[in-house]
Amino acid sequence: MIEIIIAGIIGAGVSAGSVIGYHKYKATKVKDSVDNLINKTKKEADGILMDAKKEALNIKDTAKKEEDEHRREWKKTESRLAERETSLDRKLEELDRRSEKLRMEENNLESLKNEIRDIRTKQQEKLEKIAGLSKTSAREKLLTMTEKDIKHDLLNLINKEQHDIKEDADEMAQTILVTAMERMSSEVTADRTVTALKLTDDEMKGRIIGKEGRNIQALQRATGVDILVDDTPGMIVLSSFDPVRRQIARLALELLMKDGRINPTSIEDTVAKAGKQIDKEINRAGEDAAREVGVVGLPREILRLLGELKFRTSYGQNVLLHSVEMAHIAGLIAEEIGADKRIAKTATLLHDIGKAVTHKIEGKHAEIGAELAKKYGLEEAVVHAMAAHHEDIEPTTIEAIIVKIVDALSAARPGARNVSAENFAERMRDLENIATSFNGIDKAYAVSAGREIRVIVEPKQIDDLSALKLARDIANKIEATMQYPGIIKVNVIRETRAVEYAK
Repeated sequence: MIEIIIAGIIGAGVSAGSVIGYHKYKATKVKDSVDNLINKTKKEADGILMDAKKEALNIKDTAKKEEDEHRREWKKTESRLAERETSLDRKLEELDRRSEKLRMEENNLESLKNEIRDIRTKQQEKLEKIAGLSKTSAREKLLTMTEKDIKHDLLNLINKEQHDIKEDADEMAQTILVTAMERMSSEVTADRTVTALKLTDDEMKGRIIGKEGRNIQALQRATGVDILVDDTPGMIVLSSFDPVRRQIARLALELLMKDGRINPTSIEDTVAKAGKQIDKEINRAGEDAAREVGVVGLPREILRLLGELKFRTSYGQNVLLHSVEMAHIAGLIAEEIGADKRIAKTATLLHDIGKAVTHKIEGKHAEIGAELAKKYGLEEAVVHAMAAHHEDIEPTTIEAIIVKIVDALSAARPGARNVSAENFAERMRDLENIATSFNGIDKAYAVSAGREIRVIVEPKQIDDLSALKLARDIANKIEATMQYPGIIKVNVIRETRAVEYAK
């Protein structure tokens, strides 16, 4: 039993020794691994340190090279600055020398000027002694002679330029106007507004008047037109400032006479029917006129006003036909001279629409028409041309001048307008009175049916240059105080006669 225990103890000791030996071996292995790791890490650290040292040396060398390069650049810059400073110093010295030289030359020039002044004064004194004139008298005499020479030359130049301009301008204007007129063919005389109505028989006059005048009173109330019944057989007269109302009354009476039933009830119905027909006729007339001349896009209100011109006359000339004729001629002229054809035709077609409402609105028809055109959105160029066609304002565009010229051209055609002998004689007297209202006028004659005024002046009071100004002043006064179709030529005549007798 003891042996077994001893054997067990021995076995246990051997086992414990084996375990201890194993652990010692294991510890030795771990220590060797740690030592190897430390050695390896140390070697790597040494390598990294060597690389860092090398990189630091490289950076140091590069920085030193850059510093050396900067030093060399600084030295070069310093050298250039030193050279520039030296150059500037030399230039300043040169400028100082030049300034000194200029001061000396200025002093010399001042001395020379003083000498010249003394010489001039002495020469002037000698000339005054020789000529027997003072400086002031000589200057005045010289200025007078020079003024006469210049005035004569200026007058010759003005006459020459006027002659050349007239030749060229007249020839060109005549060519353009004649070409336009040849291409435009229209009626020379136009219809007049009908104010007298012929009756079918004398009995019809009594039926129109009615019992106790009821029918004629109903007609006047419904139409707003005065119906004048006199002793003239087979005729009654319609009187109204409104041409549209006059046409409605005329048409209503024609319908009543055709129907035969004339009483207050039928009068109201017939006047309403006639009004509708005239309205359609007005609208159709405005649209036809615009279509004929090729003007599109006009507002309906403007076309209505244009159509009303069918029943308006000016000096016996139908205003709508006058406007249509103008628009055709304006388009041809605008095309010839390169102006805006659309603006010229639109402005000429609408230039007299103010006449459609002059009995309703106070003012000149050109101003009224321009305001209406502006109100209904027409462009500014058209509005200006309409407003300037009678020179109530100064025309500033070529289209406005075309409207003005064509208006005068259409109105001045032979037979286009009917002017009474009384009005004609009065206009001739007015022309002569305007001319004789100026000083220096001997005689004045209105000739060529009032198209020219010949003014004979006193040659001792009016010289050639003043005659030019006088002609312009007379023309301006005629434009400001008179109304007339076309243009009026002002011809100022200055005649000098020298008379001597041989004995």
